[in-house]
Amino acid sequence: MIISAIRTLLLYTFIIIAMRMMGKRQISEMQTSELVITLLMSNIASIPMQDTEQSMLSGVIPIMVLLVCEILISYLMLKRSKVRRLICGKPVIVINNGIVDQKAMVQLRISTEDLFEQLRQKDIFDINDVAFAIVETNGMLSVMKKAESETVTVSDMKLKADKNELQVSVISDGEIAEASLRYCGMDRKELEKLLKKENVSLGDVFIMTCDTNRNYRIIRREGK
Repeated sequence: MIISAIRTLLLYTFIIIAMRMMGKRQISEMQTSELVITLLMSNIASIPMQDTEQSMLSGVIPIMVLLVCEILISYLMLKRSKVRRLICGKPVIVINNGIVDQKAMVQLRISTEDLFEQLRQKDIFDINDVAFAIVETNGMLSVMKKAESETVTVSDMKLKADKNELQVSVISDGEIAEASLRYCGMDRKELEKLLKKENVSLGDVFIMTCDTNRNYRIIRREGK
């Protein structure tokens, strides 16, 4: 039992490292090759986890081979557009100048319900507002609205806007994030003074965000 737990932890750690080496992508943003590699890795890793008579190398070596293959394929796709098109395909326009391309939808096997669902996820509830809609190689929908349906921006109104500052989490569930604290140009002593000013202890803070201008927000832990 203990051996199985140790093997599982080791393989879990190894898979995490392998996934990190593949790069940072959300599941929905994975290309075809990345999704296939991920599924194969999980299946291969499950064999030595369940069968303790199997050598750990029977799981580690195939995963390493798959990882090397994925890195090589990614490099080829980066350097050769033909390889990328062969493996990932190419974006397909499903709405062109406000007109739905029914042949493209049939080719991609996308129903009208699927199309409207993805448009709603883009906060578009009227298809007449869409100028172009493109299904990307990862299956996500990119949308360009018609000019008359676009939201008015500050630049459109020729107004001066304050510079945006990145808000980072300096305290999460009572724990201080040192890197975020340094980003905001603060040290622990300054943070303690700020918390004292707000009459709140570190343990009472659920989330505290701050930016480089020292604009901060504190959310207290519930029940405190």
